[in-house]
Amino acid sequence: MRFTLNGAQTEVDAHPMKRLLDVLREECGLTGTKEGCGEGECGACTVLVDGQPVVSCLVPFAQAADAEVTTIEGLGGTHPYQRAFAEFSGAQCGICTPGMILAAIALGPDPSLEDIRTGLAGNLCRCTGYEAIYRAIQNA
Repeated sequence: MRFTLNGAQTEVDAHPMKRLLDVLREECGLTGTKEGCGEGECGACTVLVDGQPVVSCLVPFAQAADAEVTTIEGLGGTHPYQRAFAEFSGAQCGICTPGMILAAIALGPDPSLEDIRTGLAGNLCRCTGYEAIYRAIQNA
C-alpha cells in the first residue's frame, strides 16, 4: 500500500487490517509512536493522518492508503513544540510526549489554554500533571 510517511512516498506490504501503530513500528521502524493502552484511550499512539490526530492503535492500515501520515520522527527533533517540551519540562517519562506534540500541532498556531486543554483531552499523562505540557505548548 502506498502512502506518504513523514513527507516521503512510501510503499509497505502489510495486511490492510493491521493496526497503523504496528505498521509504523514494525514495518517502518519508527518507534517514536508508543503503545500505551492499545484501546484508543490514552493518546500515546497519536499520529497525524492528513493533518488530523488519530490514535493509531485503532486505525487499520488500509485507512492510510494514499494519505499523508506524520509521526514524531517526521518533525526531525527541531519543531518548536519539541524544543518547548524540553525547555519547559513538558516531558518526563516520554511515553505520552510524541502523541501530545502531534495532537498539539493539530491545534494550529497560537491555541488558547482552553483550546489546548480540549485538544489534548484524549492524551493522558501520568507524570507531569499537565501544567508543564500546557506551558510548553503556550510558549512554543
